[in-house]
Amino acid sequence: MLELLDGGEESVEVQVRDDHGSERIGPVSHDTDKLIRQLSLVAYLMAERRPITARDVKSNVEGYSEMSDEAFARRFYSDRSELIGLGVPLQSHRDEFTGEELYTLRSDQYFLPALEITDDELAALQLAFHLLDGRFAYAEPFRLALQNLALGRPAALEILPESAGWVKPHDPDYTEEMAGRLTKLESAISKQRTVKFAYRAMASGEEAERTVNPYALYSDNGAWYVVGRDLDRDDIRTFRVSRIRGDIRFATRRERDFRVPADFDVSPYRDRPPWQVGEIVGEARVELSEDTAWWVERAFAERGRVESGVFITPYASLHLLASWILRQEERARPLEPAELVDEVRHALALVVERHEGPPLEPAREAAHEEAATPVERVAGPVAPERFAVLQALLAHLLARCGDETTATIPAAELADRFHIPLEQLDEHLQLLNLVNFGGGCYAVYASLAGDIVRVDKELFGDTFRRPPRLTPLEARAIRLALEFVGPMIAAEAHTPLERVRRKLEETFGQFELRQTPEPSTGSEEELIQKLSAAIAEKQLVEIDYLPVGGTSLSVRTVEPHWLERDLPYWYLHTWDHSRDAQRTFRLDRMRSAKALDHRFEPRKGLEPRKLADYRTAQVWFSPEIARWRTERGARLLVDGSALEELRVGSADWLVGEILSFRGEAVVLGPEDLRRQVAERARELLGAEVGQAPGAPR
Repeated sequence: MLELLDGGEESVEVQVRDDHGSERIGPVSHDTDKLIRQLSLVAYLMAERRPITARDVKSNVEGYSEMSDEAFARRFYSDRSELIGLGVPLQSHRDEFTGEELYTLRSDQYFLPALEITDDELAALQLAFHLLDGRFAYAEPFRLALQNLALGRPAALEILPESAGWVKPHDPDYTEEMAGRLTKLESAISKQRTVKFAYRAMASGEEAERTVNPYALYSDNGAWYVVGRDLDRDDIRTFRVSRIRGDIRFATRRERDFRVPADFDVSPYRDRPPWQVGEIVGEARVELSEDTAWWVERAFAERGRVESGVFITPYASLHLLASWILRQEERARPLEPAELVDEVRHALALVVERHEGPPLEPAREAAHEEAATPVERVAGPVAPERFAVLQALLAHLLARCGDETTATIPAAELADRFHIPLEQLDEHLQLLNLVNFGGGCYAVYASLAGDIVRVDKELFGDTFRRPPRLTPLEARAIRLALEFVGPMIAAEAHTPLERVRRKLEETFGQFELRQTPEPSTGSEEELIQKLSAAIAEKQLVEIDYLPVGGTSLSVRTVEPHWLERDLPYWYLHTWDHSRDAQRTFRLDRMRSAKALDHRFEPRKGLEPRKLADYRTAQVWFSPEIARWRTERGARLLVDGSALEELRVGSADWLVGEILSFRGEAVVLGPEDLRRQVAERARELLGAEVGQAPGAPR
C-alpha cells in the first residue's frame, strides 16, 4: 500500500509495502506524487465502471485521502484538467437528484481502437522515424506513438527497408537551441500559460520584451512560428521562433493564464506566399507564360487562381509580389494594379543603375557582437509527457506477460525502446508498482535485478494490456512527421498518403487538434512514388523540368539516385544523361516524370550534393534588407548593409535571385555575372516600358 507520511497537500515521502515483501521509504517529488495520483485515478475509474463522486475519489485513490478538503478540491481539479489535456476521455455530469458531480472513464474510449493500419503502413511510419531521428524536434513523442501503434505487432517490422538509404532529410531550422525553445512553447501552449521573451522584429531591427498568450506552433516554408495574442499590443501576432532571444519564461505562477478562443484556427497562418502575409489590401493580375502557368497553378492553388493564363491573387504587400514577379523574369508580367506595374519598372531601373559602371566599395565589417551567456541550460528536444511514457511502459510490460503471470525482459531492451536512461529505469518501474485501483488492487509488480526486469502481473493486470490512445502531443508529432516525409511514407506503404493520414487520425482519438494544422505535403506524392520505384528498380527516368531562373521547360533523361527532403522542398539527386553530369532537381518544379525501360548501374563514389560545380559571387545587400540576410549568414557592415558570398551553380539562378531583391542586392563580382544581371534587367525593363499593361506580348 501507499501511505502519505506528510499530511499536507504535497507529500514529501512515501512508504511502499506490497505482497512481494518489499518495502521502500524515500522522497517523492511533487511531479512524481502527481503522477501517482493521476495514474491511480485513471485506474480507479476504469475498475469501478460506474459514475463516481469526488468523495469516492478522496476516499479510495492513493494520494488524495490524507489531504484537507481544500487541498483535495484544488489538486483534484488540476489533475482532471491535466488528464483531459493529455487526451484521457474523463467525462462528468451532474446527478439530477443529489446535485453531485459524477465522473466516468470508459475503457473503450481510453484504449486505442482496433487498428486498421497494415504492416506496410506501420513499417513506413517506422522508416519515417528512422529518417527523422536526430533531425526532428518531435522525434521522442513520435517514437512513443509508434510504440503504442506497434504493440503486439511482430518485431520484424523494425527491420528497415532498402529505401532507408535513398532519402536524406534535412531541416535547416533544426538546432539544439531551437528544439529547446519548441519544448518550452509546447509546454506553455498545452498548459495555457502566458510567456515572456525578448524578440527581434525584423521590420524595425529593434529588440523588445514581448508578453504573449501562445495559441499554436506551426512550421512553414522551413521555419518555425508561434502565433498568439501579444498582450502589449492587444492583437494576435506571429513570431518566428528563431528570432526569440534568450530564455522563454512563464509570466506568472498560476496553473493557467488564458483559454484559446473557440474560434481560433491556425490553418490560415500557414502556407501563405510572402505577399499575403499581413492584411489583404487588394487583388493583382499577373500574366504568365505557358510554361509557367501550370507551376503557378500547382504551387499557389490555395492562394489565388489562374484564368486564361493570368494569375489572380490577393496581396498584402505590392513590394513582395513585385519581388516574386521579378524572380520569374519574362515568365510573369504585371497587369494590375498600376502601382504594381510601376513598382516592377522602378525595381528594374534600380537594378540597372546599381550594376552599371564600377561596383560600389562596401563599408568595413561591423564588430561581432558577443553572444550573451545563456541564463539556463538549453532544454532538449520536445519530450513526451511522463504520464504518457508510463502508460505505454505499463501496457508493454503487461503485453510481454501475455496470458502468463510473469515475464522477464532485458533492462537494456526497455531502456532502448522507451528512451529511458538505465539509471532511471528502476524509478519508472517503482512508480508503476504504486498505481492502485483502490482497495489494495494493483496491475503490475516489476523489479530490476542486475540487467533483467522481472514482471509479475497482478490482479488487475489484464485491464491495462492494451495500448492507450495517443496524447495530443503524440498525434501532433505524427502530423508533423507526415508533413516532413509524408509522401515517402505513402510511397513505402503503397498507400495514398490521405488514406494513411485518415487512418491515423481515427486512431488519435476524439480530442481537438485545431491548433495543429493538417499536413501540407504539396503535389509531390505521385512524383515520389514514381521516383522511389525507379530508384529501387534502377530505371532511367525522363522528366519535364522548369529550372529556377530558366525561361522554359526542358526534358532531361536522368539516373535517379537519392531523394532529399530539405525543408521546404523535395530534391532528386541524379546523374543527368542530357548534361553528362551530376545534377539536382526540385520536385515542385518537375511537371512530370516517366520511368523508362532502360536500367543503370549505381555510380561508385557519387554523393548527394545540390551543387556539384559552382562559382562564388560577392553580393552586397542594402540596409533595407541586410537584417534578413544576416539571418542566413551574411556579414553585417558598419553602415547597416551586409556582404555575402553566394554559391552559384547557374548564372540564370543568380540573375533571378538578384532581380527579386528589387535593386537592394548588388553583385560586386565576378564581373561577368555582374554584367549578366545588368543586361537581363535592361531587357526586361525595355519589354515593360514598351508595352502598356494588358497589351499582347
